[in-house]
Amino acid sequence: MLSILDRYFLRELAQTVAATAIVLLAIMSGISFAHVLQQVANGSFPASVMFQVLGLNMLDGLTTLLPLSAFLGVLLALGRMWRESEMHVLASSGMGASGLLRPMGMLAASVALLVGLVSMWLGPWAARTSDQLVAAANRSVIAAGLDAGRFTELPGKGGIIFVDQLSRDGSTLGSTFIATERAGKDNVPHIKLVTGKRGQLYQETDGSGRFLALWNGFQYDIPLGADNWRKMQYERNDASLSNVQSDNDEEDPAHSLTTLALLRVDNPDARAEFAWRTIAPAMTLVLLALALPLSRQSPREPRFGRLLLAVLAFYLYYLLMALCRGQIIKGHWHHSAPMWFLSLIVFGVAAWMFRSQYVERRPRRAGA
Repeated sequence: MLSILDRYFLRELAQTVAATAIVLLAIMSGISFAHVLQQVANGSFPASVMFQVLGLNMLDGLTTLLPLSAFLGVLLALGRMWRESEMHVLASSGMGASGLLRPMGMLAASVALLVGLVSMWLGPWAARTSDQLVAAANRSVIAAGLDAGRFTELPGKGGIIFVDQLSRDGSTLGSTFIATERAGKDNVPHIKLVTGKRGQLYQETDGSGRFLALWNGFQYDIPLGADNWRKMQYERNDASLSNVQSDNDEEDPAHSLTTLALLRVDNPDARAEFAWRTIAPAMTLVLLALALPLSRQSPREPRFGRLLLAVLAFYLYYLLMALCRGQIIKGHWHHSAPMWFLSLIVFGVAAWMFRSQYVERRPRRAGA
């Protein structure tokens, strides 16, 4: 049965953590949206799947966002209570360190469980679904931004394309018109016009390029400012569309694998990914333990002084964990023991700081 103080602490902490998560989620959505827009502009996938990819990317990013939100939320909530002397009043009424540890333990267990669910299942599922969605879109000519009945710019090709009909999956075209500009051997700009009665989209065997096969049409080569243009009738003519580009320059194939599949793969990338997924809930507990002593401040201290110190501590801890992951990826380490050892050290430092700041010592008697 929760006491009144437990419910009060839980409510204050949960509300602040939720508000912090919303703010960080808004910031992350803006960054992800800019990245997705860049991919759409490059022709990697059509605008019709842009918001699905954005939502899946944000779900994948919750593994990092949730621990940071909980860490900052606890710092802000307890920092406010210390500045407004609420903690001093509660301590004078008989509340000891256990009165703070109970609600913090419940909050930490809930957030760690949620982070474990995201890191072990939801995040990989989102990454895998996003890859499948983009791959399916790249099999369609619609991924180049093409729409029936209007002129569309070819991404990165300096030309336009027009079709009068387009199949629902974007693989079959009706009458097609393509116009591109290029520099000829005489450094004179040339306009290349290609028409076809029907078209079909196909990809290279490795899926890295997209091409349109046009049938029964004409191709014109027209130098600007000259009359020596050429006309050629063809039975089939292939035209290149924008190449398929990866969403991430540092793509990690192991990230989209399920957790069970990682156990069956024996390579450094898979070991590093599995180590990161399993350590994520423990990182959350360590950060919340570190937030307890860092949140204590007096009313005279700068309002955001401890917050800046806490952000630096988070950055240092996260950077060291990322370096450990990098050592596993490079094959220098074959297990995640250094990551757990580092987390235990940080947790021990947080426990020592909490004991020195929160645990009350009995005052000495007079004359003793």
